[in-house]
Amino acid sequence: MLNIDQREPGIINIEVDGEIDAAEMEIGLNQLFELCEGMTDGKLFYRITNFKMPTLAALGVEFMMMPKLFQLIGKVDKAAVLTNESWIAKASIIEGALIPGLEIRAFDLDDEDAALAFLRS
Repeated sequence: MLNIDQREPGIINIEVDGEIDAAEMEIGLNQLFELCEGMTDGKLFYRITNFKMPTLAALGVEFMMMPKLFQLIGKVDKAAVLTNESWIAKASIIEGALIPGLEIRAFDLDDEDAALAFLRS
């Protein structure tokens, strides 16, 4: 499951739970692009639970939308990742270190208040 909506002004909520198929990926990414239209200094609030790799078709959809995803990076300056998987937390931190201008921090699932405080600071 992939759900994307606006949590509050300037903060986009992205919820990933289980496997994502091609239709969910396409709908979700299009929602993300629409919500980020005209945004500057945006924030992403991820909640990732029961992670499973997206289907091959979903990865194909994501690959086809890669140019738009790269443009999106310039509109976002912070991301908070809530997860119960330590490897996802570590991968998030590495990703943040590799993308200039984007600060990513990982939080435990029960640290929602701390994650939101980070995004709002």
